[in-house]
Amino acid sequence: MAPKYDFDTVINRRGTSCLKYDFGMARMGRDDLLPLWVADMDFALPDEVLDDIISRTRHGIFGYTDPDRAYYEAVRGWYQRRHGYTIKDEWITIAPGVVYAIACAVKAFTGPGDAVIIQQPVYYPFAETVDLNGRKLMNNQLVYKDGCYSIDFDDLEKKIVDNDVRLFIFCSPHNPVGRVWTKDELIKLADICIKHGVYIFADEIHSDFVYPGYKHTSFMTLGDKYTEKLILGTSPSKTFNIAGLQVANVIIPDETTRKTYRKESFASGYSQGNTLGLVATTSVYTKGEEWLDELLLYLWQNISYVRDFVKDNLPDVRFIEPEGTYLVWLDFSEYTDSHKDLEKLIVDEAKLWLDPGIIFGRETALFERINIACPRSLTIRAMEQLNEAVKRRKR
Repeated sequence: MAPKYDFDTVINRRGTSCLKYDFGMARMGRDDLLPLWVADMDFALPDEVLDDIISRTRHGIFGYTDPDRAYYEAVRGWYQRRHGYTIKDEWITIAPGVVYAIACAVKAFTGPGDAVIIQQPVYYPFAETVDLNGRKLMNNQLVYKDGCYSIDFDDLEKKIVDNDVRLFIFCSPHNPVGRVWTKDELIKLADICIKHGVYIFADEIHSDFVYPGYKHTSFMTLGDKYTEKLILGTSPSKTFNIAGLQVANVIIPDETTRKTYRKESFASGYSQGNTLGLVATTSVYTKGEEWLDELLLYLWQNISYVRDFVKDNLPDVRFIEPEGTYLVWLDFSEYTDSHKDLEKLIVDEAKLWLDPGIIFGRETALFERINIACPRSLTIRAMEQLNEAVKRRKR
């Protein structure tokens, strides 16, 4: 059956104050790069969702807005259908984004100078929320072996004990390495945190992007004993590309933990959400499932194209197989031993704007993160530009 939705058409995003496309001069000092860096998608929302947003804008008044019953029903229904867990309305606290929620959790559950642990290479705002709030950053470095990443549980527990860690910020599925953690892995790390009284902030924003052979396991499915100190960050912003509408759902089953988090969120001055963000969330979670299913197939085909291209044309580059997310992690360590040389290749020679591995941690300075959530023609163009740059160096 022919697909219902069009992901091939290239939509011109320039001139829309688009972070991805319109700020090359401000951020890179040039405007001739193909941008596949920041994690948003180059796909428009389906018409059935756009119709709901347009209908709401025609009302013409955009005052203070709170989630209504339809909102809570849409959120509950989505996580029940797609991820197999049931939440209560009172567990949900809205936020403008998951990073905001992480920063609130850092301030709510730790004090100045307290230790917070992350697992690099990981989404760089994790470290920023710790450092900029005057906490002590600890790193439980993921183990990279044979092109795959795993958790060093002994190191995790040792650093928790030695540094009296109070909060663990966990990425699941993992950005940028693409791991979809197994239930056994989650239980093992959660048991360590429970043993030592550590709160877990689980960032599950990429949970809707999981590929054949893998299954996302949410912390919410592990059992009651694992939710007492759990703060779960979710959002439709990645799944449906509505980050600009600034809405996230912070799910906290435990009442005491929830009250502590909410106090910090209110102290920051945030209460009511973005009106159109609430409308969009209700709409995508009730009308967007078919669109997402087709999108996942399209993204998987993009990933397969990059995998095959690297294998056939770039023997010195290692493709790290993504189990989830729409981000491809490439290892250039056999190609060069200098991250400055790598950036020269990527930016100056291949004319690409990617996310350099060094921003995710020092150990991955020779990696690059590529966002393949774009029309296939742009994915092809990016890989061909990279290949031509590598070929020119060999001439």
